[in-house]
Order: sequence, then C-alpha cells, then structure tokens
Amino acid sequence: MAATRKPRSGVVALPGRRPAALLSLVRFLPNGRSLLIGFGLVALAAGGYLGARQTSVFAVQEVKVSGTRPLVGRRVEEALAPLQGKSLLSVDAAAIDRRLAALPDVKLVSYDRAFPHTARIVVWAERPVAVLRHGSGAWLVSERGRILQRLGDHPISKLPRIWVAGSSVPSDGALLSDDEALKPALTLGRALSIDGRFFGQLSEARELDGNLVLVLRTGTEVRLGGSDELALKIAVAQRILGLVEPGAEYVDVSVPERPVLLE
Repeated sequence: MAATRKPRSGVVALPGRRPAALLSLVRFLPNGRSLLIGFGLVALAAGGYLGARQTSVFAVQEVKVSGTRPLVGRRVEEALAPLQGKSLLSVDAAAIDRRLAALPDVKLVSYDRAFPHTARIVVWAERPVAVLRHGSGAWLVSERGRILQRLGDHPISKLPRIWVAGSSVPSDGALLSDDEALKPALTLGRALSIDGRFFGQLSEARELDGNLVLVLRTGTEVRLGGSDELALKIAVAQRILGLVEPGAEYVDVSVPERPVLLE
C-alpha cells in the first residue's frame, strides 16, 4: 500500500483581513496631529526652562543658612554671596560645593530652592574634638580627623591633646592620614557622640602599635586596645572608676568582659 501523508493543519491568513488584536493596537496609536502638538509642547517647555535660567525671573535675592552656629552661618553666606542675581535654576549643589570647599569646618550641605528668589542652605559643621600638637605647632582637629585651622603655639583650649612625633600635618581642610594622629581623632569623635560627659573628662588621646589610650584629667589612662565596642568599653571603664578613688594609674578595658585596674 502506498504511504499517505497526513495533511498539515495551519492558519491561513485571508487576504484583506487583519487580526482583531492588531486593529485594536492601531486604534491607540497617536495620529500625526497629536504627535505634532506633543512635540510642540515639549519644545515650549524646554525653551521656557532655558529662558528662565538666563533671565532674572527667578534670580537669587536671598541665601538662608541654617543648621549651624551663627559664626559658621555668616561665613557660608559670605562664600555664597556671588550667587546673588543668578537664576535659581542655574544654581545646583555642585556650584555650592565649589564655593564652600574653602571652608574647612563645613562638613555637609543640603540645598533647596525656595522659589521665586531664595536659596535655602542647611549646613552641618565639623565638630572640633582635639588639639593636635606636633613640635611647637598646634592645629584644631575635627571628629573626622580634618584639620580645621592652625592655632597659636600655646593654644588655650579644654579639648584633649593628640601628640604626634613622626606624622606630617596636612594643610587646613585636609584629612589626617597617619594612624598616629587619625585614629585618636576618630576615637575622640566617637567618644563625644557616645558620652559627652565622659569626653569632657579627657585630656589626651594617643595610638601606639594599634592600641588606643584615652587619658583622663586625673591622669588615669583608659586603655581601649582596638576601637571596636567603644561604647561598651567606655561604660565599663566609667563603672569601674566610679568604684575607686580618683588617681588610679590605668584601667584596661581592651577586653571589656575582663577589665583590669591598677591603682
């Protein structure tokens, strides 16, 4: 018997007829007139924006600074004075950062436009935490290890001292890089955030071979070891020192579960 082939089933498109789904899609496509109107509105908006950037419609007439001490606020206002008269639309965060880069005690800035004529600036200032001593020189250092300014040879300050021998001191506004100076500064910054009262009792901070030491005004050393678990170590040290007479030689809380006190 001769082999027979089964007919293949398939879909045959009838000429002159379109599938219903395609017809539905075509109905939602914009026509030429709608496209022309849409492109025109986009061009009008872009032109208006560019025009507003170049005209005095939204010119800066006032710079309002908040979030920091009055002295720092005035310095920020002076640095941003050249923005007066410029369009708010042309003033951005990058332009503000460039003008404030020369202010070492400004840590972070938030900027907002208050139309039609006001630029609002929120400033977070660096907190000074130590006086760095190197030879006969003295520098004010922030909680991030940033050099805020050079001080006189005999500065009057209640802030803790960081004494360094081999480290070079960068210029104002730069960050410390050597561990000998940077780690004590960072530790003092964290101590200030953890317990301001404890911070007020400190007279010195130092680092040696990775070990951090805070010195109280009574002369007692608080030996921290590393900078981990700092809040716990400070709490343990305060608890122990509160049980003995002032003037102990040191309290070692490098392992806070097993503190050591030498009177």
